[in-house]
Amino acid sequence: QVQLVESGGGLVQAGGSLRLSCAASGRAFSSYVMGWFRQAPGKEREFVAAINWRGISTYYTDSVKGRFTISRDNAKNTVYLQMNNLKPEDTAVYYCAAGSNWYRTRVDEYDYWGQGTQVTVSS
Repeated sequence: QVQLVESGGGLVQAGGSLRLSCAASGRAFSSYVMGWFRQAPGKEREFVAAINWRGISTYYTDSVKGRFTISRDNAKNTVYLQMNNLKPEDTAVYYCAAGSNWYRTRVDEYDYWGQGTQVTVSS
């Protein structure tokens, strides 16, 4: 079992930046692949980014490549999502998730979820 708590969301103007954090407790954090997903109103939850156990490999959905960066600090049991050059279409509730397998982008491929943090980007 692992418990995840996101923070860092808020309201920002287009072109601005935010850094989301996800603090984990419970079983060994470093044994999980960590991912970020988001869900906009009326839409399905979608994959944003993931990072492997040691933080060496990452991958992103095309719409955020070059703007978002996922990272992790296993000593602090925390994963981050640095979001730059935000756009109104990035507005969503952002969730972190923990899973066991690498290179997974589906919601049902992750085992544990946080409660989400709202990101709103104004134009």
